[in-house]
Amino acid sequence: MIRRRAALVLAEHNLDASVLPEQVTVERPRNPEHGDYATNLALQVGKKAGANPRELAQWLADSLAQEEAITSAEIAGPGFLNLRLAAAAQGEIIAKVWEQGADYGRSDLYRGTKVNLEFVSANPTGPIHLGGTRWAAVGDSLGRVLEASGAEVTREYYFNDHGEQIDRFARSLVAAAKGEPTPEDGYGGDYIADIAQAVLEKRPDALEHAPEQTQEIFRDLGVDMMFSHIKESLHEFGTDFDVFFHENSLFESGAVDAAVATLKENGNLYLEDGAWWLRTTDFGDDKDRVVIKSDGNAAYIAGDIAYIGDKIGRGHDLCIYMLGADHHGYIKRLKAAAEALGYSADQVEVLIGQMVNLLKDGTPVRMSKRAGTVITLDDLVEAIGVDAARYSLVRSSVDSSLDIDLGLWASQSADNPVYYVQYAHARLCSLRRKAEAVGALTEDAPDYSLLVHEREGDLIRTLGEYPAVVKAAAQLREPHRLARYCEELAGVFHRFYDRCQILPKEGEDLAPIHTARLSLAGATRLVLANALNLVGVRAPERM
Repeated sequence: MIRRRAALVLAEHNLDASVLPEQVTVERPRNPEHGDYATNLALQVGKKAGANPRELAQWLADSLAQEEAITSAEIAGPGFLNLRLAAAAQGEIIAKVWEQGADYGRSDLYRGTKVNLEFVSANPTGPIHLGGTRWAAVGDSLGRVLEASGAEVTREYYFNDHGEQIDRFARSLVAAAKGEPTPEDGYGGDYIADIAQAVLEKRPDALEHAPEQTQEIFRDLGVDMMFSHIKESLHEFGTDFDVFFHENSLFESGAVDAAVATLKENGNLYLEDGAWWLRTTDFGDDKDRVVIKSDGNAAYIAGDIAYIGDKIGRGHDLCIYMLGADHHGYIKRLKAAAEALGYSADQVEVLIGQMVNLLKDGTPVRMSKRAGTVITLDDLVEAIGVDAARYSLVRSSVDSSLDIDLGLWASQSADNPVYYVQYAHARLCSLRRKAEAVGALTEDAPDYSLLVHEREGDLIRTLGEYPAVVKAAAQLREPHRLARYCEELAGVFHRFYDRCQILPKEGEDLAPIHTARLSLAGATRLVLANALNLVGVRAPERM
């Protein structure tokens, strides 16, 4: 509406309408007294079009005032435009929610885009630590958001089963099985002893072979048992994957050799001091990287290069990597590897997540009973439950470190964000049950023009913002925006509930205002459930 009116105004004054953006930014003012919505369009395009911004804003205000949906359009400052909508026009938002239901907020933003989303990818040498747990929650939520925006998402776990860390894990298991101390470079924790015992139960003869064969037995069985535990923990956490990709398969299939051959052929790999180097500095990296060491063995980046080629070769248009805080160097490295293979750097995105700390009574919790040295996913779930664990990890930007107060997140109070939001949904469901019990749910078309109370307007406008929140979360790869929206919507609903009589009082007849408010409450329930689903937590009907 605003863009259409702006185009007409510019044409009427013989000004250049081509300067108008495709999407006009419209926001809710911080101060409700300034109106329902505000736009800086006149400031944005005034000078480009050849007009004084404030004068353009006045022309636009006069034009918009002719719209039935707008009750007032006023200019402020150097050219801001504040708008107030008619109640009936706001009611169209409620009708749209009911019409679209579970699809409200979904879009075709990334329709036709195939996204490979790799996250967690913890080494199968121990339970998932808090950093991996954060990615399990955020990655799954981001996948939901991208799918809601039309993308075809493949959730992928990169199974690091090639390299020294697996050998150290095997040596640790053998030592535990023999009752010996943990090797100096090995892994500790009760879980190592448990897995070692499980291997012996499955292979009672495991320690009766030559050292190399014994280690291979513990390696194969131990890694499989550890990874089975990781998969089970993730599944119980509500995070499942479409693909578990084995790093070792890149070497066994010849994919690494093929990638190296491609880089030699296109001149992006050169020989120096007996080693083969990738010209990553040609693609923005701070230094070239060794791909094949002077002893002939592949460096770690060799697998990364082959893996990028494999992902894009499977038809993915965009490959998103979600990595830990110590992986900043991988951003340029992975993009450079993609370009060196002949792909676009834009096909690779790397998100870096910061550390997570647990607090109990204000004191950091530093050690797991099971893992020995780190807090695990299982520890967090045991302390506060799956919903609280997921929500606490999703609701903050991954760019910042995160402190989780176990006492707060385990509490059943309004101070606990996930409880506050889920209680709002349960309250909405209870309201619906009560309405049904007293016969207040009718098929009569609601008269939304009756919704003129300030709290009703706040709630309607908050519902109207939801599609834009989903879009921003998808474009910016920031699912925490959905969690924060849930909290805002819950708060606005609670204030509406406290100020507006939704159901008829005892002895009072059902009136059109009750029908309209019940429809608004029902639309709120639908949107809150949609948002909670994208965050990845339950929308309970009772609490």
